[in-house]
Amino acid sequence: MKLYYSPGACSFSPHVVLNESGLSFETEKVDLKAKMTESGIDYNTINPKSYVPALAMDNGELLTEGPAIVQYIADLVPEKKLAPPAGTLERYRLQEWLNYISSEIHKGFGPFFNPLASEEMKSATRLRLAKRFAFAATALEGRDYLLGDTFTVADAYLFIMLRWTRSNGIDLSPWPALSAYFDRIAARPAVVATLKEEGLL
Repeated sequence: MKLYYSPGACSFSPHVVLNESGLSFETEKVDLKAKMTESGIDYNTINPKSYVPALAMDNGELLTEGPAIVQYIADLVPEKKLAPPAGTLERYRLQEWLNYISSEIHKGFGPFFNPLASEEMKSATRLRLAKRFAFAATALEGRDYLLGDTFTVADAYLFIMLRWTRSNGIDLSPWPALSAYFDRIAARPAVVATLKEEGLL
């Protein structure tokens, strides 16, 4: 398998999950502005969507979209419990979180990456995201991870979203449970390894 990624982007999530999985894999960095891979290939010829992540699977197919990729990886190593078994209510809870993070938090950061966005728009974005993070903080009260006591692929996704707050003027201190959660995830060996591999540490 090969993961196409950009340092610190949402592709960080499947990168962490691959490191958690213990599976053998390769990575290739993508310059998202130039749309070129590190080896000099036009990334559009690999992934017509033009963004990361993308996973080149061993069967020759390409899988895109972070929530799909992380569940695919998790299902390759069920013994790691990175996702609850398919068909269980807990699996649907996982998908509930993946969808919430994707649609309400991840996409919510959009204005920060838009050079045409005004400061007023960015301020409104911070207020909107604060409500989303407050919801996550409440859900984490009394538990270590989003689904309880076990780290799952949803935690890898939320972690990188929380890391984005640092460069976009969002203060997590109003939510101690969220700040403690961030520190807990950041200390995981697979997360530390991913930060180093992406040149972020």
